[in-house]
This record gives sequence, structure tokens and C-alpha cells, in this order.
Amino acid sequence: MTKKSGFAALIGRPNVGKSTLLNEMLGQKIAIMSDKPQTTRNRIQGVYTEERGQVVFIDTPGIHKPKHRLGDFMTKVAQTTLREVDVVLFLVDAKEGRGRGDDFIIERLKNLETPVFLVVNKIDEIHPDKLFEIIDDYRKLFDFTEVIPISALKGNNISTLIEQVFKYMEEGPQYYPEDQVTDHPERFLMSEMIREKVLHLTHEEVPHSIAVDIEQINRRKENAAVHVGAVIIVERSSQKGIIIGKQGKMLKEIGRKAREDIEALLGSKVFLELWVKVEKDWRNKGKYLKEFGYREDEY
Repeated sequence: MTKKSGFAALIGRPNVGKSTLLNEMLGQKIAIMSDKPQTTRNRIQGVYTEERGQVVFIDTPGIHKPKHRLGDFMTKVAQTTLREVDVVLFLVDAKEGRGRGDDFIIERLKNLETPVFLVVNKIDEIHPDKLFEIIDDYRKLFDFTEVIPISALKGNNISTLIEQVFKYMEEGPQYYPEDQVTDHPERFLMSEMIREKVLHLTHEEVPHSIAVDIEQINRRKENAAVHVGAVIIVERSSQKGIIIGKQGKMLKEIGRKAREDIEALLGSKVFLELWVKVEKDWRNKGKYLKEFGYREDEY
């Protein structure tokens, strides 16, 4: 049987459910999820392989108006990705309706020759009758190749979405081994898992001014616990206090929850040590952006 392969980009405003959709399609967690916008900062590639072939789904940072160099980097990553794929999946939030951010993205989609799907997410949160209005509203602005309503959280219509993506893929090679689900190294995934727990547990108090740097991964013996040392970087001393918490309780809770995810990722016991460090205004400093994995020269 001839196999198909190719690349599909997930694009949309911050917080429309791109990471949730990617994890649902792959059947496991590789992208961090949070109810806070701009959770994804780098391109995260998820590899979906089955008998028809292989699709590499690329979860991009939500396109938004940048407020610092990190924001510039995130928007540039998302826009560069659009020019490199076979299909673009434009994800929108059915519950919120079309906003200025969606219009901004649609303007950029008009320059593409690539097939663009309108993927209406969170349909489980609206009345079915409202769906037709939402689709009509978007169709007035852009001639979408396909329109697919889904619920990434509940798994509704995901198989239909994958089937339609394969329709637009051409015959091609298998880029990754069939048991590989991401191109990112363990170190990156671990840092993202820790960052996700900080976002979940600190709520609005520590927004997006955090980064996580994995300083060491030590496998001393086979079948022994893996020692992981990581630093959580913040921009202000007050944020450091919030992350550590009273008598270190918050940091312990972040560590406990992150360790569970890292153990599932590595398939072994993990000893996780966390520190918190202040680097003022790191999101505007090229040295730190590079150090923490946001390489502006790659885009």
C-alpha cells in the first residue's frame, strides 16, 4: 500500500485549544495545556502515524500582538510555520465567537496557496443551532477548503479531521519511526511539564514571565531513579516568593505534580529538584531567550 505523508500546522488565537487538540490526536500528552493564553512558545511537532501514512502536526504559539521580544519570537514562529506545511488548520473558539485576533490571522491566511481548514473547536459548549451562524460568519471572510466542527476536549469528530487532513497529503516518505510521537528531546518536554504546573498552580499571580531551564539529568544506574535538576526563572523577587510559597509548600506541590508527568514520560522513577532564580526582564534579552531555547535566528 502506498503511504502518504506531510505536515499540518495548527494555528489560531491564544487559548483556542491547539495543544489540547494535538494531545488528543496523538493519544498522549506532548504539548502543555493551560487556561492562560500564550502557553505554547515554541513549535511543538507531534507525529501521527497509522496505516495510511504519517502526518507531522505542528502546534504553533497563538498569534497575538507582541509586547516584548519573546512575544515577537512567538508570532514569528507561528507565521513562518504557515509557509512550510501542506495543510493549515485554523482553530477557532465556538464559544467566544470571531474576534480581532481571528481577523488578524485571516488576513495573513489570504497570502497562502496552501489548503486552509476552518476547525471550530469547543462545540460541546454551545447550542448546535448556533454552529451554522459561526461557520457562515467565518466563511464570509475566507474561502476555507474544509470546515470541521470538533471538541478537542471531548474527542468529538477528531477522526473525521484526521481523515480530511490525509486527503490533502501526497505520497511521501515516513519522516519518523512509527513509535515516535514528537521531535523534541526529553529535556524540552520536561521543562514544559514543569512550566505547565507553575501556570496551573500560581494562577494570575505569575503570568508568562517564567521560563524553566533543565540544568541536569543524571541516570546513575540502569533501573535506578533519574535525577533531574531544574531552575524556574522569574522576572521579579515577588514572583520568586509566590512560586516558593509559605514554607516552600508551593514549590513542593509544583515538583510533585511535574514529577508525576516526567515519570510517565521517562517510564522510570524520578527524583526532581527545583530552584527559583530571578533574572530581571529576561523576555527582552537575547542572551536569555537563546539560553532558554527561544532561538530568534532560526526563524
